[in-house]
Amino acid sequence: MTKSANNIVQFTISYNHYKDGVYNYILKMVGNRMVCDDLVQNVFLKLFENLDSIKNKESIKFWIYTTARNEVYGYFRKKKIDISKFVSEDSSDVKVNSKENLEYQFELKEMKKLILNELDHISIEQKEIFLLKEYGGLSYKEISVISNIDENLVKSRLYKTRQKLISKLAKII
Repeated sequence: MTKSANNIVQFTISYNHYKDGVYNYILKMVGNRMVCDDLVQNVFLKLFENLDSIKNKESIKFWIYTTARNEVYGYFRKKKIDISKFVSEDSSDVKVNSKENLEYQFELKEMKKLILNELDHISIEQKEIFLLKEYGGLSYKEISVISNIDENLVKSRLYKTRQKLISKLAKII
C-alpha cells in the first residue's frame, strides 16, 4: 500500500473507533448538536490533514481528544462564552435498546438527564474530566496528558465529582 492509502485506512479506522466518544464528549461540553457536529467535523478534518505528522500511531487517541478539547475551548473563546457558567441545552441523545422494557428505558433516560443537569452545576474542570472518563472512556493517565494536570489531581477531581453527583442524586431519588 502507498503512504496515502495507509493514511486513508488509518483515518477510517480512527474515525470509526473514536467518533462516538468524541461526539458525546463535545456534545456534553457545548450542549448544542449543530455546534457539536461542526466541532467533531473539525477534529476529524484536522486528523486527516495531520495524520502524516503524528509520529506514533499509538498516540492518535491522545491527539484526537486533545484536538477535541482545543476545539471546544476555541469555540468558547470565539463566542466569548464564560465556560464556568455554560449550561447544556441538549441532552436528548439517549440511545435505548428496543428489547428492554419501557419502564427501564424511561428510568435510564431520566437518570441520564438528572446526571447531565447536575453536571451543569459543577466547575468546568470537573465536568471535563468526568466527561472524558465516562463518555470518552479515557484512562486517568490519558486525561492527565490531555488536560495537562497531574494524574492524582485527575483522580481527585473525578472522585469529588462522583461524590457530588451521588449526593445530589440521592436527594432527588
